Amino acid sequence: MLEKPDLPDERILTYLQDEYGLCVSKVAFLPLGADLNTAVYRFTTGNDIPYFLKFRRGIFDKISVVLPQFLSDQGITQIIAPLPTRTGQLWGNLDDFKVILYPFVEGCNGYDLNLSDRHWIDFGKALKTIHSARIPPALTNQIMPETYSPQGRETVKKFLGQVDNYIVKDPVSAELAVFLKEKHDEILDLVWRAERLARALQDRPPESIVCHSDIHAGNVLIDISSKLYIVDWDNPILAPKERDLMSIGGGLFGNWRSPQEEESLFYLGYGPTQINSIALAYYRYERIIQDIAVYCEQLYLSTVGGEDREQSLHYLKSNFLPNHTIEIACKSDKTSRDV
Repeated sequence: MLEKPDLPDERILTYLQDEYGLCVSKVAFLPLGADLNTAVYRFTTGNDIPYFLKFRRGIFDKISVVLPQFLSDQGITQIIAPLPTRTGQLWGNLDDFKVILYPFVEGCNGYDLNLSDRHWIDFGKALKTIHSARIPPALTNQIMPETYSPQGRETVKKFLGQVDNYIVKDPVSAELAVFLKEKHDEILDLVWRAERLARALQDRPPESIVCHSDIHAGNVLIDISSKLYIVDWDNPILAPKERDLMSIGGGLFGNWRSPQEEESLFYLGYGPTQINSIALAYYRYERIIQDIAVYCEQLYLSTVGGEDREQSLHYLKSNFLPNHTIEIACKSDKTSRDV
């Protein structure tokens, strides 16, 4: 969220005192991320200890804080665990927000920093450790399983079919309408490709593991001592490992390196593994389709967001740039059209 939510700082300060026992004089809003339902702040207590405060509105699943806490307790140091309230809960409530508190880690994400060779290798090792973690059934039973749902694809088809019927309310939604008409056939082709591969995966489902589900440059953090963290566990899922691995070399880490360089270094850390080419291609297509669906809903069905609206349109359009996510996804699709 780029614009500060309508939540007075005084209420936040009182909340931190009541729920966490923290005496704070000032909080600073951080204009980060593309999610309109998430706002983040930085604050420091009187003894100069910095914290990271996250407000999450809308759908909230407690596994998004319980799972990273468990993985951190297992000694996976690349995960930043949430801090408990005075009553021991890993989250709290303030108005229509869920509130999660973390230690503040000073650093840069993968969009702002060119990950070094060592970072990429460490990233591979960290994700392999997460993918290999032994997680008890009591936790895995709380994690949503992959269903290869057509919901996002149907949403995109609906918007493409009704683009002339939507009332454009600002320059951003007007620009989106023009863009969707221009890219109509290309987007429908992406939907068709994803549907074809989804059917193949439903017929022969690969083995599932616990996946982060949103691996990209913004969720890889490098601190000032060069240590790597994997952050933002809002939507873990039980899915084939390719749900996470599709990001490596998939155009989701900026343009610092070529896809081949990313993959070469990452797998030095992750280790040898057999890649399911159908799952890899499916997830790369589906990620783009989900982005289009979410941004269309945001830009057509509401007028909120301010600067976030322009950023959302930018993110949507960036998928179509040369050598970016769509081109990479199509090149990585080694499957026959008969699959």
